[in-house]
Amino acid sequence: SNEPEESNQPAAQAGNNAGTNDQPGRQITMGFSAPAADHGWIAAITKNAQDQAKRYRDVTFRPVEPTNDINQQISAVESLISAKVNVMVLLPNDGEQLNQVARKASDAGIPVVNLDRIFPDKLSYRTWIGGDNYGMGVASGHYVGRRLRQKGVSNPVIVEIQGIATLPLTQERSKGFEDALRTYGFRVTAKQDAQFTVETGNEVATNLLQAHRKIDALWNHDDDQGVGVLAAIKQAGRNEFFMVGGAGSANAMREIKAGNSVLEATVTYSPTMAGSAVRIARLIAQGKGMGDLVEQQVPQSITLASETITRQNVDRYMPLGFES
Repeated sequence: SNEPEESNQPAAQAGNNAGTNDQPGRQITMGFSAPAADHGWIAAITKNAQDQAKRYRDVTFRPVEPTNDINQQISAVESLISAKVNVMVLLPNDGEQLNQVARKASDAGIPVVNLDRIFPDKLSYRTWIGGDNYGMGVASGHYVGRRLRQKGVSNPVIVEIQGIATLPLTQERSKGFEDALRTYGFRVTAKQDAQFTVETGNEVATNLLQAHRKIDALWNHDDDQGVGVLAAIKQAGRNEFFMVGGAGSANAMREIKAGNSVLEATVTYSPTMAGSAVRIARLIAQGKGMGDLVEQQVPQSITLASETITRQNVDRYMPLGFES
């Protein structure tokens, strides 16, 4: 029967299933589709999803070929619909362009867990889970603001290296950064975008360092491009400022732990969200709710907090880092 296992419990106990959710439930097949792993963060998304799925004997994990081609991803999702999977986890290359096929899955009775890049139509997905881009900017802005206050800097030169400037997610990161800095009476002196690549990160950082003889703080939105940013800083022999990264890569964490470069912190946009998406998809397919909530069903949307990693807590986060 497809009845959720928890359905015969009295409602008052709904919040007590935290311990039982991991117990094997009914067998389910879970489809999974994500873009091609041409970037450390995306590679980690797929790995996190696979690692979680392996933990459950009751989950048959069906990933389709990762691709950056919109039409190929649409066909791949259509193949999962034809295979009648019980649930699917989708990180679309583009939420707008994959909206229709996600809707087709939902209409076919297959709940879709929408990972990170959101579908515009709420009828296309059962639950969205992702990071908080605005919150990343806020976390970084507070770190920068507090450190500059501690140092007693009154008119700081704050430089920002963005990802791709035209993306809404980049604009949200910048807005959060600006809003948090404003609470300290600070503002961004200069910002430039670096396209999420190591090469461009290197170029942009080189230009900004030449343009500003003295910098107090630098926020780089993305730890993958941060490899190039740090190389440019070392090349220029500059160390009069501190830097905050973004996303939480393993190499950024190693750099923070070593404490011998300008990188002092990074704010997370963690690919562990894919592991959480798999766990949530399993609960939805088995008709279960989330253990720590009172409700009988999984929430409709879950925004993860952006956490600040510093030398003080880096050891706790190390296992969650992804390789750039």
